[in-house]
Amino acid sequence: QAIFKIVETMVGTYNPVLITGETGVGKELIARAIHRSSGRQGPFVALNVAGLDDMMFADTLFGHKKGAFTGANEPREGLIAKAQGGTIFLDEVGDMGAESQVKLLRLLQEKEYYRLGSDALIKSDARIIAASNCNFEAMMNQGRFRRDLYHRLRSHHIHIPPLRERAEDIPLLIDYFLDKATRQSGRPVPVISRAARNALEAYEYPGNVRELMHLIENAVACNSGASLGIDDFIGVETAA
Repeated sequence: QAIFKIVETMVGTYNPVLITGETGVGKELIARAIHRSSGRQGPFVALNVAGLDDMMFADTLFGHKKGAFTGANEPREGLIAKAQGGTIFLDEVGDMGAESQVKLLRLLQEKEYYRLGSDALIKSDARIIAASNCNFEAMMNQGRFRRDLYHRLRSHHIHIPPLRERAEDIPLLIDYFLDKATRQSGRPVPVISRAARNALEAYEYPGNVRELMHLIENAVACNSGASLGIDDFIGVETAA
């Protein structure tokens, strides 16, 4: 609720947002909530930049002109163009290479870009939301992430705490994912035994909310009975 109150304060502003938190806490869900609440009419477009080298990053984000490089037989519209009037979500932004960081910084500063192989300047009004599980302070001190880019991305900042630090959310999430899993499978909602529920609520979830969701989905899929016991939750039973 505290995080969504922060999201509400962003309504009417289109400045960049940086969302930080461990893997599995729900950073993209918060990014989508920011987009929905903004009232922007364009689409929400997501790009995971992890594993993209500088060339692939530029081509995917900005697109290319026909003949820009070997194999570019047709022009390609980048994702930033598809997000026009909406939001581009850059996940794992801490994994960008040095050249990619420079290109993103220019986009943030000038709100314009070039497609690969083209000298035609294109304006963009897509809002940029970035997310990462990295320690930016350590990366900046090591020279692995540009400090000016970090501050540009961090016009607004939301940090999502790990699930183990918000244990009061766990019972609500258990019921939500249980209802969702049974609706998708068409099965009646099973009863979770008190021992299983206690174990689920005490578990520390290194994989955060995503791990809890998968635990519930797997338990429902693998048990056709009317109740779920602690043995139905793989990993939790050994930690209990």
